[in-house]
Amino acid sequence: MIRDHSPIFQSFLGTVFTWGLTAAGAALVFCFSSTQRKLLDGSLGFAAGVMMAASYWSLLKPAIEIATESGGYGSEGEYVFIPVAIGFFLGAVFVFLTDLYLPCCENVAKTTLSPDVYQELGKNGIRMCDKKDYEYKSYDNLLLNNYGNRLHRRYKTSNDDSDIEIEQDSPNLLDVRWRRILLLIIAITVHNIPEGLAVGVGFGAVGKTKSSTFESARNLAVGIGIQNFPEGLAVSLPLHAAGMKKWRSFWFGQLSGLVEPIFGLIGCVAVTIAEPILPYALAFAAGAMIYVVIEDIIPESRAHSNGKLASWCAILGFIVMMSLDVGFG
Repeated sequence: MIRDHSPIFQSFLGTVFTWGLTAAGAALVFCFSSTQRKLLDGSLGFAAGVMMAASYWSLLKPAIEIATESGGYGSEGEYVFIPVAIGFFLGAVFVFLTDLYLPCCENVAKTTLSPDVYQELGKNGIRMCDKKDYEYKSYDNLLLNNYGNRLHRRYKTSNDDSDIEIEQDSPNLLDVRWRRILLLIIAITVHNIPEGLAVGVGFGAVGKTKSSTFESARNLAVGIGIQNFPEGLAVSLPLHAAGMKKWRSFWFGQLSGLVEPIFGLIGCVAVTIAEPILPYALAFAAGAMIYVVIEDIIPESRAHSNGKLASWCAILGFIVMMSLDVGFG
């Protein structure tokens, strides 16, 4: 990112930078084994903290200032919360609907429990409703819920209305794993769309308010790039674990970030042409980022017994991004 160039060129450089960090994260597949879960969970926690801080200091704060200075939301700016709240809500809805309409996000299938599972259940006084086929419902989360060689399934028991969770090998494990990996690639690629928009909007807003500075837009790009780093690893590492060669795993990992330069340019052009939408656009990007953090990144970082590590990494990430924005913004 180079000062004193056009917003469109800055957006392009910024999103190429964020894509580059996606590729750098994917490249870690050459350095680490496919079982190092702590590294990924810590990185995801750090990314969550970075995104939360960036959402306020680089997006919401400038959105509030722009709405206030426009004079269109009350004589003293008492209604500036309206465009910010609307944009924030629409950003969250955008990601929610994207997740909702991803193909095959929800899978309902049938499986038969193995005899050793029946035996183990009997020892614990649990009787299944029927000893033939049982229907289980499995949600394909956006990151690595099926990371490894075993499936977790939830079944109804006849003892009460509660569910039990059983871990066993699946005859169709390979198909399920590849299906989830495909969903993972699609999901991370789609989630990079609002991140690219955020960088483009950030550079398009430079100079509109005191807090809409080149440094603020640059810090936002840095923050999103940091967040993209574990996402690249989140694609390449499970691909390699599923048997794909390292170079191909890396290729698909970096590919998920290539949408960012495209949508960064779209976001920048949109706010440059239609300045009144700036508060909505900035808040939209913030809402999309916060939704991704709450819905995907935080739960995934805590799903494999590394919750404390992820939490402290999130605190560290928040401090780092806050320091960048306050100290150098």
